[in-house]
Amino acid sequence: MKLIFAEGLSLYKNDILSIIKKFKNEGTLIGNGSRNVIKVFKLKGIDLNFKLFKQHNIINRHVYKFYRKSKAQRSFEYAHMLIRKNYRTPKPVAYIENHDFIGLTTSYYISEQLAESWTFDHILGDHAFPDHEQIIKEYTSLMYRLHNDGILFLDNSPNNFLIRKEDNTYSIYMVDLNRMSFYDSIDLNKRLANFARITNDPQVIKIIAEQYSYLYGTSKDLCLKKITQYTHRQLVKRKVKKVLKFYKYLNLKRIFLNRGYVLFYAHCFFQISDGLL
Repeated sequence: MKLIFAEGLSLYKNDILSIIKKFKNEGTLIGNGSRNVIKVFKLKGIDLNFKLFKQHNIINRHVYKFYRKSKAQRSFEYAHMLIRKNYRTPKPVAYIENHDFIGLTTSYYISEQLAESWTFDHILGDHAFPDHEQIIKEYTSLMYRLHNDGILFLDNSPNNFLIRKEDNTYSIYMVDLNRMSFYDSIDLNKRLANFARITNDPQVIKIIAEQYSYLYGTSKDLCLKKITQYTHRQLVKRKVKKVLKFYKYLNLKRIFLNRGYVLFYAHCFFQISDGLL
């Protein structure tokens, strides 16, 4: 077992190991646990968030042991990096990796549970939420700052931002940190494509486009057009993925792939998304 703590928190070692032993049967589950399993445990008056990452296939298990940092380790290290740069994320506590002779078996990322917060998804879906538009602008400003720092938050979806009111202002905390890319600089197209997964709501997209264009100093019509295009393309990709999963479920994927039908329809979907058909 590999167990790494944030500075000054190794005193919780025995308590955390005890929680890991009872992780399966105890704790408060967040979400449905269909992919990663997230549970909250109370430890000496502090609520801790334990994220157990989905077990990988045998190839990725080998890769994550010998060639690439695990999702748990990346989450831990990226959290420290963000905090150093004055971004907000729940305080990292530790990460755990278990290995066998093949590779990684299980991994956990442990952080403090953020109390009294809303997901950005909740706020986006409630147009009557207090300061709805202002929170969207604050989120857009956060993304602009990340982009200026050369950071692409690849899991830029609304459930990965927690909003909490602090001192009469709204603070935005980033979670699910293991997928980021880093650049010396990021061009406008890549910046705007980063919004593809946040929402399909035209009203929200308009607010994001106007705020980002103001911060970047470019045309709001261009930003709106590009974000809408990338959002639509992402939606098409999801539909194609569902189609492929459906054919796989029916054990027909091989037949259709051999005939080229699925690839043909996928090509047509992307042509439509770009407005070419």
